Amino acid sequence: MSLRSAPRSVSNIRALPVLALAAFGVIPLLGNDYWFTAILIPWLILSLAGIGLNLLTGYAGQLSVGTAAFMSIGAYTAYNFALRLPELPLLASFAAAGCSAALVGAVVGLPSMRIKGFYLVVCTLTVQFFVEWVFTRYRWFSNDNASGLVSVPPLSVLGYNLSNPLGRYMITLTVVTALTALAVGIATSELGRRFMAVRDMDTAAAVIGIPVRRTKLLAFAISSFYCGVAGALWGFTYLGSFDPHAWDLTRSFQVLFIIIIGGMGSILGNFLGAAFILLLPIAMSQLASLLFGGWIDQGALENYKKIVFGTLIVVFLIKEPLGLAKLWRSSRERARLWPLRQW
Repeated sequence: MSLRSAPRSVSNIRALPVLALAAFGVIPLLGNDYWFTAILIPWLILSLAGIGLNLLTGYAGQLSVGTAAFMSIGAYTAYNFALRLPELPLLASFAAAGCSAALVGAVVGLPSMRIKGFYLVVCTLTVQFFVEWVFTRYRWFSNDNASGLVSVPPLSVLGYNLSNPLGRYMITLTVVTALTALAVGIATSELGRRFMAVRDMDTAAAVIGIPVRRTKLLAFAISSFYCGVAGALWGFTYLGSFDPHAWDLTRSFQVLFIIIIGGMGSILGNFLGAAFILLLPIAMSQLASLLFGGWIDQGALENYKKIVFGTLIVVFLIKEPLGLAKLWRSSRERARLWPLRQW
């Protein structure tokens, strides 16, 4: 560890108890049902999905636009486990959802052994449409519902009914916290260094003895596991009822935009990007309502939001490819050195 990285690591470790206290202790006391349901729960879930995609794309360098497909696999897997094995604990259903998505992700990752770049994107795109067709075509996954719409059972952990907004927030927060800690461990471990070596130059990685094919498949499997758990949380703790169209291609691009704006190869960036994606439309709606009242059409406002998002993505790709995470680190560094600069 270098001298420059040591203070940053220590400060991050010291900040963890404060963040945990705020998330588990302060927010449940101060938050209301709207914040839990409309802001905090989707923010945590989208951050988790962003972590999954970032491990694959930001760390391992493998492009994918099939995130929503793996999320839907996780959601329907968790639903069927909860429906057909009601004695199974809820968290075990979420784990099964992640494992099912990981198996499919490993199969989807097989083409990455021979193709890369745009061609790999096309392969993951076909998975998106195929998975949506399967869940719509075969009614067994939705308990013989012709439309594929399902309603999740009541959320119960250790005999406690947690179907209320606060309970759903606590379930989501617990799962996301545990998987985020695991992702940090992966990113800083030997496996994370293997991911980055393959990302930078897979030929050189193979020369120094890294099993490139196995590393790519493992990246797809781990990424899909995270996306599967995120999909299960999205269906159970956020939506409550869902159909296959809840995870269309728009959801995949939303998660992709999160890691672009938040920062490739950054765990923190996923949370910053998800907050930006969720809060910017709300802020724009509030600003339009304040400035124009009811004069502006809602359809036009939605188009303006898309224009702003597209513009910001281009700006981040050109001006700051490392995203909000890089801006946050730069701001912290400037704030730390500010007293010295005065002299």
